Amino acid sequence: MINKPWLSLYPPEISAKVSYEKIPIHEYLTRAYKASPDKIAIHFMGKNITYREFYQSTLKFANYLRSLGIEKGDRVAIMLPNCPQSAIAYFGILYSGAIVVQTNPLYTERELKYQMVNSGAKAIIALDLLYPRVTNIVKETSLEHVIITGIKDYLPFPKNVIYPFIQKKEHGISIKVEHRGINHLYTEMMKIAKEEPIRTVFDFEEDIALLQYTGGTTGPPKGVMLTHKNLVSNTAMCEQWLYKSKRGEGVVLGMLPFFHVYGMTTVLILTVMMNNKMVLMPKPDMDLALKMIDKQKPTLFPGAPTMYIGLLNHPKIGKYDLSSISACISGSATLPIEVKDKFEKVTGGKLVEGYGLTETSPVTHANFVWAGAEHNEKGSVGVPWPGTEACILGPETSKPLAIGEIGEIAVKGPQVMKGYWQMPEETAATFRDGWLLTGDLGYMDEKERFYIADRKKDMIIASGFNIYPREVEEVLYEHDAILECVVAGVPDAYRGETVKAYIVLKEGASVTEEALDKYCREQLAAYKAPRFYEFRDELPKTAVGKILRRTLIEEEKKKMNQDLVNS
Repeated sequence: MINKPWLSLYPPEISAKVSYEKIPIHEYLTRAYKASPDKIAIHFMGKNITYREFYQSTLKFANYLRSLGIEKGDRVAIMLPNCPQSAIAYFGILYSGAIVVQTNPLYTERELKYQMVNSGAKAIIALDLLYPRVTNIVKETSLEHVIITGIKDYLPFPKNVIYPFIQKKEHGISIKVEHRGINHLYTEMMKIAKEEPIRTVFDFEEDIALLQYTGGTTGPPKGVMLTHKNLVSNTAMCEQWLYKSKRGEGVVLGMLPFFHVYGMTTVLILTVMMNNKMVLMPKPDMDLALKMIDKQKPTLFPGAPTMYIGLLNHPKIGKYDLSSISACISGSATLPIEVKDKFEKVTGGKLVEGYGLTETSPVTHANFVWAGAEHNEKGSVGVPWPGTEACILGPETSKPLAIGEIGEIAVKGPQVMKGYWQMPEETAATFRDGWLLTGDLGYMDEKERFYIADRKKDMIIASGFNIYPREVEEVLYEHDAILECVVAGVPDAYRGETVKAYIVLKEGASVTEEALDKYCREQLAAYKAPRFYEFRDELPKTAVGKILRRTLIEEEKKKMNQDLVNS
């Protein structure tokens, strides 16, 4: 055990211990249904679904899976955007006793095949537009059943009639699948499936609820095994952190995708655990988001910095009422201080930065949402959540480093994964004497508030100097002309690596490389200032808006190799 000075920062409303019941995730849906069957659980594009309808649909989905031969411990994949079917399938799979495998709808056939082969999934539910992609890889996997659904399946009239024509116009294809063989139409199966509770014995601490795959930037993607305990405990931590949010009264904006564990925990599971309402968006669309906030009045808006940036820079933001937003926890990437301040001014709510990773279900740290300024510090990711321990470790040691020293952030807690699916060596390498090594470099201040320096693998070493991209990015974000930026280390024959900044300018703004160079050198030591600037219309991102620094580095390496070939 280690000292926990950060507990002195906790406001009295938050307990330092995490409190949760040891029941499987899906039992929270059973409770929500019994407590308020007629309450709206899901709003989707004009369609309202009550907790009764939600619960009954999940039972049908679970029973249909059982009729297909799906048993406890089998893996079933979900390849859907945020829509009612995604939530129904998630809980239905868990009711059946199977394990959820979340799959990004943007995956290519190669990426999808790897995940299906690695997980050994027996069934998948996918969007109709993705049917060709799925069928092309079925024979090379363990998939025995393909369930197909479409956005129109839960659209109200007349949107459900119009949508197929819009879909054909936008994507140039019209998918028609028959309900036979290995193919199952969601609409047909829901007509014939039984609506009966399934009795399955669960081991709360050991049984896996979810296989969530990491990005695979340093090797093949790894399936993170998250148990019912992992996900329930982390969601309970979130509820404790948001202590002003009353059960049954909250409305959660679901822009974060469920196929990312951050969206799954803070939107899907949290909504059900608190008996709230979720407003689902199939994709991050700022026009739609402004309308949804204005009409549906969400109180909670978990998101990523790019989402808040996108809203703040929308030309019509002044035409909508955003004052319902009470709390936002930002994750997946650095939250620029300027974005936090401006968003809070526009909405009147609170926006704080948090921290976590897939392996921790995902949150481990956050700033306090409603506590005073003396509890939070700008630039910090906050303090460990209830029931969570954290420290800074040096290389090859389990002894915490001193205050202010940069090392690797390590954590312990009930939300920490069971391990990587079928990868015992990788699992062992990720733990040190019971501590999960996050791969992120950081430090603590005197009150043990945590700060992120950077991903260990993203640190730039130029002429022997350690440069943390986040520090440079913070300076760039303070420039009035910059909308988004990312800094990366690119190969350099003399320095080993050198600093390059990729910039997206605000609409109508302009700035030269020379002006940016002068600006950065006034704010940073000379060796930290970018040597190169590249202006782009957009930056490569994940589905939750995290900028893909490694993608840009790979582009640089390919350019260098091509130059060598041409020289």
